[in-house]
Amino acid sequence: MEVTITRILFTSECSSFLVALLCILSVTFLIFRKAKLQSSVSELEKLKPCDCAGEQGEIDSSEGMTARVSCGVSGGENGGEMVVERQTGASMMEQLVPEITTHALSYLDYPSLCRLSMTNSLMRKAANDDNAWKALYHKDFTLEQDSVIPANGWKAYYAATRAIVNINAEFFRIVKERSLPAMGQLWLNADYVKCFHATGESFSGYNAVMGSWQLAFTWDNVADFQIRDVRTRVLADVAWVTLKAYVDMENGPYLMTNVYEFHNGRWYMVHHHSSAILIHGEGEQHLVQG
Repeated sequence: MEVTITRILFTSECSSFLVALLCILSVTFLIFRKAKLQSSVSELEKLKPCDCAGEQGEIDSSEGMTARVSCGVSGGENGGEMVVERQTGASMMEQLVPEITTHALSYLDYPSLCRLSMTNSLMRKAANDDNAWKALYHKDFTLEQDSVIPANGWKAYYAATRAIVNINAEFFRIVKERSLPAMGQLWLNADYVKCFHATGESFSGYNAVMGSWQLAFTWDNVADFQIRDVRTRVLADVAWVTLKAYVDMENGPYLMTNVYEFHNGRWYMVHHHSSAILIHGEGEQHLVQG
């Protein structure tokens, strides 16, 4: 049963990707065809009548399928050469205005854009365009970093941000499952790590932080948080996440900050801070951990 469901989901994802790709190619073809027709009409209007008796033709069977037609013009004028170029699908994409390509790719999600880059060299070039990944970043995450210029480009910045968002979601899954071993693997084993729980207590050093989570997992009211307003910032090997975590949507949220560092090929948590919340206007120290 699980295998069948997996196959269905995989087929659904592939179908969505193929439909999106087909739409992009169709729009691209129509735009290019319209542009080429307008260009051809302009070229024909400039041409003088040709004497077909002096017509010579040459076809260059290159990648772009270029046909060269030489015609002698009556009246002793020099012969002119008109180059008619029949473009392939690759050439159509190459001659599109970059803004149009970026707009078309903006309809794709992260997995689809990655799949598109694996189809051929031209699609890989289009899918790796920095503007496309910047647009996708703002669509999936936040607009508040519009002035940021990532050192390694928006694609790398998107990938790093996605990794942080995923590991931050893993943190809340561990809290929900009360898994101390998993929490131990999530944190960096260092003496400078810190944890501030919603109780107001603070803990410094790896052993003290793990002891605080061991105690928290024995309480009855460890919550399944509803996460909202996630903001992520990545700077080289350091990243932080701010968010609002709700236990009950009718009451105020916990305001949380998580800080991560990149070591040995992966991200580790080094700092967690959770505020207390106000219920009915009165401050209460909650033992619900976050």
